[in-house]
Amino acid sequence: MARCGPFLGRRRGYDAVTAVVFAFLLCLIVPSFRLPRLCFLAFADGSGRRDLRRVILRDEATARLNVLGKISDAEDHLERTFMSPASLRAGNQIHEWMEDAGMRTWNDGMGNVHGRVDGRNPSGKALLIGSHLDTVVDAGIFDGSLGLISAISALKLLNVTGKSSGLERPVEVIAFSDEEGIRFQSTFLGSAAIAGILPPSILNFADRSGATVRDVLMETVGDTSEKNLRELKYDPNSVWGYVEVHIEQGPVLEWRGLPLGIVSGIAGQTRLRVTVRGSQGHAGTVPMSMRQDPMPAAAELIVLLESLCKHPVDFLSFDEYCKDSTIEVLANSLVCTVGEISSWPSASNVIPGRVSFTIDIRAMEDKGREAVIYELSSRMYKTCDRRSVICTIERKHDANAVKCDPELSTRLKLAAQTAMKEMNGGMDQQEVPVLMSGAGHDAMAMSHLTKVGMIFVRCRGGVSHSPEEHVLDDDVWAAGLATLTFLESQIGSPFCVHTM
Repeated sequence: MARCGPFLGRRRGYDAVTAVVFAFLLCLIVPSFRLPRLCFLAFADGSGRRDLRRVILRDEATARLNVLGKISDAEDHLERTFMSPASLRAGNQIHEWMEDAGMRTWNDGMGNVHGRVDGRNPSGKALLIGSHLDTVVDAGIFDGSLGLISAISALKLLNVTGKSSGLERPVEVIAFSDEEGIRFQSTFLGSAAIAGILPPSILNFADRSGATVRDVLMETVGDTSEKNLRELKYDPNSVWGYVEVHIEQGPVLEWRGLPLGIVSGIAGQTRLRVTVRGSQGHAGTVPMSMRQDPMPAAAELIVLLESLCKHPVDFLSFDEYCKDSTIEVLANSLVCTVGEISSWPSASNVIPGRVSFTIDIRAMEDKGREAVIYELSSRMYKTCDRRSVICTIERKHDANAVKCDPELSTRLKLAAQTAMKEMNGGMDQQEVPVLMSGAGHDAMAMSHLTKVGMIFVRCRGGVSHSPEEHVLDDDVWAAGLATLTFLESQIGSPFCVHTM
């Protein structure tokens, strides 16, 4: 028979704790007994409902994050790079958790791990939810993994309460095999393949040991043909949208005192390498007035970069290309970084002959970013001419800014607001803030396939890419609740639960 809503109401003496204990004991005693049918439906409303959400979305989710955090290729720190042994073990673990959530699972030819729930319309356009499984070297346990665990946990909760079959469209969770780009120095291998923007030449990229992407895939998935690479691309007509939950990797949410934020867009990025060449010489014998020293020239260029990026309005002219609105966006989003510097021959008693440094420029406005690069390059060349040194500027990487879909972002914002209200005992919270992402995410690649939306989760001190990276257990819960609430908005009405 079928009944709408929970099939077992509250009885005298039947409290939430009793329900939890009974359900878990029943599942332990009868291993083949499926959770969706009875184990947790017995307390699908009231305080039992809240306990269930906390158990799965917070307690179990944080435990799983800690399990993933121990799957590493290194003994003394967390490190999982593209298709490494630890990455494969982590993928197998994700498979198990996806199946536990009632999903059918598979791996694709780029090592991405997929889990799918078909819902009421298996042939409909799918909602994709994802993040990355790989890490940087000496990583924290939340970057990438939090988004995956939040999605799996939310779908598990829908499954154990019998609601996943009521989803209006298929939902697919994807654990992308590479986002950080550590092993082959090329980001988004997993998501770019699905979005159809991964060039076939990537198969010939080599890591430090000399192994190519083709070699690694041959050992792990078998098929390394360019045809197979092309076939990984999803048909845009089969996809409704893409959602990603990710730690903020910045301090704004903590400063605002809120666990969740909505992402308005991801900054575009350009990476440059500047090389300044002068006249190498003896540190004690060449008079200061006769030197062509690239080191102070490089220092002046770096200070110039800082000044321009702190005060772009003082450097850029207003015209049809660079309008008032562009300058305003730049003033609020432009960040510039020199992250690496080296000299040759790098000896304390030698005037260097060459100094090289990197520049990372990010902004939400692509035209403004180009205007900054043009103005910076022009002023750098003039500075080098004045100092009688030669400088070259190479563009090493470009990625355009990504705007998140307004309608999808509105839905995610409502879900986040609802989640925060539930955690606050039904009391209204501050409005969920809208933030820009200065860091790149798989959503950048997926934006070439479909509309995208993102939720940010507070992390302590804004620290990321470090073992000090930390997310509160309750913020993990908030992330799971927001994901669940968003998925529940995809469920048709009325909805019936089938009893055994």
